[in-house]
Amino acid sequence: MAANPRRPAMNLIDKLPIDGHRVLIRVDFNVPIEGGDVADDSRIRAALPTIVHAIERGARVILCSHLGRPKGKPDPAFSLAPAGSVLAELLGREVILSDSPVGDGPTRLAKDLRDGGVLLLENVRFHPGETSNDDALSKALAALTDFYVNDAFGTAHRAHASTVGVTQFVREKAFGFLMAKEVEALGRLLAAPREGFVAVLGGAKVSDKIAVIQRLLSKVDTLLIGGAMAYTFLAAQGHRVGRSLVEEGHLGTARDVLSTAKRRGVQVLLPIDHRCATELKPDAKPRFVTEVDISDELMGLDIGDRTAAAYGEVLRAAKTVFWNGPMGVFEQPAFAHGTRAVADALAASSAWSVVGGGDSVRAVNESGKADAIGHISTGGGASLEFIEGRELPGLTALGYRRPT
Repeated sequence: MAANPRRPAMNLIDKLPIDGHRVLIRVDFNVPIEGGDVADDSRIRAALPTIVHAIERGARVILCSHLGRPKGKPDPAFSLAPAGSVLAELLGREVILSDSPVGDGPTRLAKDLRDGGVLLLENVRFHPGETSNDDALSKALAALTDFYVNDAFGTAHRAHASTVGVTQFVREKAFGFLMAKEVEALGRLLAAPREGFVAVLGGAKVSDKIAVIQRLLSKVDTLLIGGAMAYTFLAAQGHRVGRSLVEEGHLGTARDVLSTAKRRGVQVLLPIDHRCATELKPDAKPRFVTEVDISDELMGLDIGDRTAAAYGEVLRAAKTVFWNGPMGVFEQPAFAHGTRAVADALAASSAWSVVGGGDSVRAVNESGKADAIGHISTGGGASLEFIEGRELPGLTALGYRRPT
């Protein structure tokens, strides 16, 4: 069989002789916790193929993850216990949770694991050495295992102890199935023909997305912009945007993007109507503005119906789509319409699509049409940096090199 030209050489977990051995798998269980329970288990489910493979091979499975930002010390609010409970239910077997990421307790539990057993280390960010890529923590993690597998694409852009440092002290390392799937999907996206390639970008700030916008301008033929960042672009065009969020220091950046797009023949669509309010608060009532300009007392908080329809028309005719970022203040139902409309249009499209970013992924999942999406990425920031063309430390540590 001919090799897949989009598939770079990757050493996968199924090539490691893990039978009867301890294998440390870096997973991404950085899931939302509400009321002590996991509010969205999609990241845990995404890791199941790698975990189940290791269990079925008779490996002694040790899982490592972070959750939130506990500032390098134990904090019960950021315990992985809720994630461990969900995982145990999904696997239908016991998942042992250690009381710390490393130390005498985890070492003893790792040594006592039997073939097919599963140990979940407590939040690795409870240790101050995780985010500083500390050698001592890296060595302690490596001492727990015979093999290392990274399946946490969402952290691949971070040079941390559990994603980079540990690889220096483990003899054999490999990609998990999810990590490999992410790399293949994003590689396929970047190799897609420009004709019919549509990028949908939202979120708050142009400054957060400028590098990926510049990269995509050489790849796509249409760019749809929503979210608060759209108001910086509209202001750069001379439109009135009321009290909407505008990055005054990036008006020139927005103009440069629009100029580059015009020169390269890239169509850029911006909102032509809006859902607004006088202020952003939980009980804000939407005010509908049916034209591009927004009066001084209002702020734009979501794209309007005409914009949603126009964007939907483009998406239904597209061949390839990349979507990252909400079209409005998605966490408030009154201003989630635009994001949901994009999710519905994308699901109805025959385009091969990649969706990344928390709110975009959530919108697709809540639409009930996730199966219609080509690939749902578990890594918002990592996927953006991959598309920007950056080397991701977590991938480089596994010996990955971008195809030339």
